[in-house]
Amino acid sequence: MNLEIEQNRIIDFIRNEIRKAGVGGAVIGISGGIDSALAATLTVKALGKDKVLGIHMPESSLTPSEDSKDAKTLADWLGIEFQTIDISGIISAFMAAIPESESADRLSVGNLKARIRMSLLYFHANRMNRMVIGTGNKTEILLGYFTKYGDGGVDLEPIGGLYKTDVWELSRRLGVPEPIITKKPSAGLWAGQTDEAELGISYLKVDEVLKRLEQYEDPETILNTLEISVEQLNSVINRIEKSEHKRSAPQVPLS
Repeated sequence: MNLEIEQNRIIDFIRNEIRKAGVGGAVIGISGGIDSALAATLTVKALGKDKVLGIHMPESSLTPSEDSKDAKTLADWLGIEFQTIDISGIISAFMAAIPESESADRLSVGNLKARIRMSLLYFHANRMNRMVIGTGNKTEILLGYFTKYGDGGVDLEPIGGLYKTDVWELSRRLGVPEPIITKKPSAGLWAGQTDEAELGISYLKVDEVLKRLEQYEDPETILNTLEISVEQLNSVINRIEKSEHKRSAPQVPLS
């Protein structure tokens, strides 16, 4: 991938879509991680710092202080307006209102947190006549590794054509603060969660698998050329198949 060409393509995409929508700017969630850092950086290059609002939405009992610090560092580096909204009280109010929440599994609660953050972003976007910028990369989108109507509920996905490994490369090219680039990727939805541990495979390897599947390479050839197990390959394929509904508009019955 030619990173300079891709960078300019994404910047033009953001600028053109904002113009076509007739809105005044963008709102983006800044987690302190690399994906939101890159998406925010490209959005600022497209629109200018005065038209971008970054919102950090920690959960006080869970979000590492390092993430909040990195989110603020990024916003200062970009020179954008920045807000922090602690979602702990919103989560507590939701759980208190629903008796069944006591027995909820951590995935259900984690998805709730992602959807609360989405709602906050859209509240500000609607209030300011702006669009919500997504932070999902191609690897996450293909694997369905996002919350439907949570972090997947956005207006634009500017880095949705970049694999995770491309995100690292382009972030370095653009000068994103190094601590953000080298941090272990995590959705931060429960204690100790990391992306690669949950996926059961490194991003470096999963990107290679996805690229080969995209080129219609057969599974046996992939196994023979990459150092991965049958279980890892099957897990990737199953994630792609089972998450198809996340990448499609809601289905309606045909008349």
